[in-house]
Amino acid sequence: MSPNAFLRPLVCLSLLGLAACGSNPPSPSAAANAPSYSPATTASAPPIKIGLALGGGAAKGFAHIGVIKILEANGLTPSFVAGTSAGSVVGAMYASGMNAFELQEKAVALDEAKIRDLQFSSGGLVLGQKLEDYVNEQVQRKPMEQLAKPFVVISTRLEDGERTVFARGNVGQAVRASSSVPGVFQPVTIGKYHYVDGGIVSPVPVDAARNLGADIVIAVDISNKASGKTPANMLGALNQSIAIMGQKLGQAELARADIIIRPKVLDIGPADFAQRSHAIVEGEKATTALMPQIRERIAQLQAERTKAMQIAQFKAQEAKHQECLKQRSRLQKLSGMVGMRDDCGKP
Repeated sequence: MSPNAFLRPLVCLSLLGLAACGSNPPSPSAAANAPSYSPATTASAPPIKIGLALGGGAAKGFAHIGVIKILEANGLTPSFVAGTSAGSVVGAMYASGMNAFELQEKAVALDEAKIRDLQFSSGGLVLGQKLEDYVNEQVQRKPMEQLAKPFVVISTRLEDGERTVFARGNVGQAVRASSSVPGVFQPVTIGKYHYVDGGIVSPVPVDAARNLGADIVIAVDISNKASGKTPANMLGALNQSIAIMGQKLGQAELARADIIIRPKVLDIGPADFAQRSHAIVEGEKATTALMPQIRERIAQLQAERTKAMQIAQFKAQEAKHQECLKQRSRLQKLSGMVGMRDDCGKP
C-alpha cells in the first residue's frame, strides 16, 4: 500500500475532529431561547351567504313566497334580500323577520282594498298611499336599516331614468316607489325627485343583491314576456311595452345570477289576486326542481373557498417558517446540522 493511501483517512479524521472542536455545542439556555415555529391548524371556510333577488310582476309576486318556503324547508335561509316592484313587497316583509309560512298567511288574508286607493289624475289611477301604509304596518314601522335582514329596493328616477337603490329610511315609501307602474300608479315624490317602477331599469335586482354581500345570488324572474299578440286595450298595451323593455334590460343582469328560478305564472294577470295560491304553488314547484342545482353551486363555491383558504394558510405558514429560520443564530443552525432538534419545524 502506498504511503498516500494510508495517510489520506488519517487526514480526513483529523479534519473532522477539528471541525467538531471548533463548534461548541449550544448551551441549554441558548436552545431554550431559540425561535420556535408552530404550524397553524386548518380553519374551516365561513358558510356561503345567499342573496335573494326578487323580481317584479304584480300579482305574480305571490310566487316569491313559494320560493322562500322551499329554500327554508331545505335549510337554505337567504341572508340578503333585494326587491323590485312586487318583489319589494314580499322582500320587505321577509326582511322584517317573517318566515315563509307567516308570509303565506299574510298573502291568503290580504284584502285588495287595503293596498289599492284609486284616485284619477294625470299621473296615474292609483295613489299608492295605502300600499305604503300597509307595508309599514307589516314591518312594524321600522326603517330599512333596522330590519332583521339587509334589504334594498330598486326604483327608477323619473327625471333622468337613473337606477336608484333605497337602502335606508321609510320601507313602505321605497316599496311604493318601486311598485309605481307608470300610467297605473302615480309617481312617488321623495326629496326633490319623482320615482316610478324599478322594473324599468332592473326587473330582477341581481346586482343589488350581490352588492349587499351575497356569495350566491338566487334570482326569481316572474316578469312578463311579450305575448306575440296585439293588446286588446290601453292597459294591455302599457303592460306589454314594459314587458318588452324589461326583457331587453334584464337579460344582462340576469346572466350575472348564480341560479335563476322562473315559476310558471305568466298566465296570471297583473291584478289577478284570486290566483295567489296558484302562484305560491308554482313558486314551490320551480324551486324544488332546481334544488339539486342550487346545492351543487353552493358545494362548488364552498370547495373553492376552502381551497383558497388552505393555499393562503400554507403561504402564511411558509412565510413564518422562513422568518424563523432567518432569526436562528449561526450556533443554532450548526446545532441543527449535528443532529439537534430543529425548532423551526416544517410548514
